[in-house]
Amino acid sequence: MRDHAVLHVKGRVLVGPEEVRDELWVVDGRITYDRPTGVADVRTVEGWALPGLVDAHCHVGLDRHGAVPEDVAEKQALTDREAGTLLIRDAGSPSDTRWIDDREDLPKIIRAGRHIARTRRYIRNYAWEVEPEDLVAYVAQEARRGDGWVKLVGDWIDRDLGDLSACWPRGAVEAAIAEAHRLGARVTAHCFAEDSLRDLVEAGIDCVEHATGLTDDTIPLFAERGVAIVPTLVNIATFPALADGGETRFPRWSAHMRRLHQRRYDTVRNAYDAGVPVFVGTDAGGALAHGLAGAEVAELVTAGIPPVEALAATTWAARRWLGRPGLDEGAPADLVVYEQDPRADVRVLGAPRRVVLNGRVVG
Repeated sequence: MRDHAVLHVKGRVLVGPEEVRDELWVVDGRITYDRPTGVADVRTVEGWALPGLVDAHCHVGLDRHGAVPEDVAEKQALTDREAGTLLIRDAGSPSDTRWIDDREDLPKIIRAGRHIARTRRYIRNYAWEVEPEDLVAYVAQEARRGDGWVKLVGDWIDRDLGDLSACWPRGAVEAAIAEAHRLGARVTAHCFAEDSLRDLVEAGIDCVEHATGLTDDTIPLFAERGVAIVPTLVNIATFPALADGGETRFPRWSAHMRRLHQRRYDTVRNAYDAGVPVFVGTDAGGALAHGLAGAEVAELVTAGIPPVEALAATTWAARRWLGRPGLDEGAPADLVVYEQDPRADVRVLGAPRRVVLNGRVVG
């Protein structure tokens, strides 16, 4: 399809979970619901159309060892695109992927800058590793470098303790989150365990990644403050293998990881039932493959979230949360077309019929 050709999407256009239209048109890369006149060059795509999927925790430009070359980052982004993920919140990376912004054939990325971790308390080559007295300065730096988000590492294994523990004192995170908000950035944090959550939420954090440590004591606090979670259940599935690998050196940590894994579905369902906003994220780019947003939606359904709500967590609701449009009049035409209604069976997300990015059929 050449530039400025008109695309006609017909069948069922899911503008929202209940708002369904029969067709839309793409003119000059943008969506319109008004039929264009006097157009000779038209391509038609039929099926069930959704806004491009959102992976709200994804690391393009990163692997288990750190930053990767551009050609590897490109393959990662293309893998996400082929799976229908057209909007990514990159939840921390040492890699500079700004060059992707100039590629109309690659997913759009909202960056959180580089992770900020406590010294020797995170994966090597991933984060700025600092002490509490420097946290505010690094948060300010990454708030200016990112796209409206900053990523903290809220907890990690303490080798002396032999278990997960909070990385930051309460005063440090209060000052850091306040500084990020002053600069117009939202803050999220990696958190597996229980003991960092109350301090982070009461300090004003906007989101928590993984959130496996949520309990009956902290879930109401998240709901009251409107703090979102991105459970990354496809990543939490790796906890038993991680626990097995650490059993000899850190048996306490291993047992803790197994408990978090065992209750993962109850944790997510209880959070959802309490009104905590839940969004889709995969944690791709570390040890996990790209292109798994559909699998994460299915995991949310397994956890007990209604299918339409799980679908919203990677489409309509996720885009609103990130401040990006869906299938709105005049919006960039980023959409995915499926053979069947994904509201009836979210497993169809794994097999897009067509992928349209910036008005072009790219897959």
